[in-house]
Amino acid sequence: MDIKVLGPLSAETGGVSIVPTAGKPRQILALLAVYANQVLPVPTLMEEIWGSQMPRSALTTLQTYILQLRRRLTTALGPDALYGSKDVLVTRHGGYLLQVQPGAVDVHEYDRLVAEGRKAGDEGDAATAARLYREALGLWRGPALVDVKVGPMLEIELVRLEESRLGVLERRIDAELMLGQHTELVSELTSLTKRHPLHEGLHAQCMAALYRSGRQWQALEVYQALRGRLVDELGLEPSPRLQRLHQAVLSGDPALEFAQEQRRPVLDLFAA
Repeated sequence: MDIKVLGPLSAETGGVSIVPTAGKPRQILALLAVYANQVLPVPTLMEEIWGSQMPRSALTTLQTYILQLRRRLTTALGPDALYGSKDVLVTRHGGYLLQVQPGAVDVHEYDRLVAEGRKAGDEGDAATAARLYREALGLWRGPALVDVKVGPMLEIELVRLEESRLGVLERRIDAELMLGQHTELVSELTSLTKRHPLHEGLHAQCMAALYRSGRQWQALEVYQALRGRLVDELGLEPSPRLQRLHQAVLSGDPALEFAQEQRRPVLDLFAA
């Protein structure tokens, strides 16, 4: 099977889609896919579909949806398959499990690549970390499950994924700044600071990239724009680390210059 949730929902076996058109069976498939190879208890599946407004027929209706998914699997597998739909969508221990091969679900591959990237970064291998983070981010085809109505269980996962995506993007840029790719990053970071106007980490990276590209005045403008928004919208000053970065830009602090041996994120250079 090939299942994608980092964008529109896609699930195929033998090149044939098994994604239902009806909303609730589609929702069940999405939840089973996100937690593939894990047993999802029946109450969890019912909570995802109906929340606290569970009908009396919830269990029977859920079983009907599972049956519909298995029928689609049977059609996709074809008559010559070595295993049946019940071997893929398994009933087990008061719940259901979608059994797939390792790497079949894009979100699992994403999490694996991110973990490997973090390990490489912790070991000081910025080039490998940057490559792995790029691979992980390349799996995204848009907002996760953009075409699926989500309930409380999927909502939790979507929040985690969006937070993770932004964090991985920031770590990838940190790794590339460590590799001296500041000039190449200026355009991307300028766009990202506009899309995330209160994100200090991205603004710090943008300031560093601009400064190292010989554009000190623009780095200062980035800081002033962020400070203005923080004060106007939240009544807050930038964090002490960002204020120290601002002072470093103003004074031309050598600590802000690119150094081949430097292997620390920009804001960490100015931690107390």
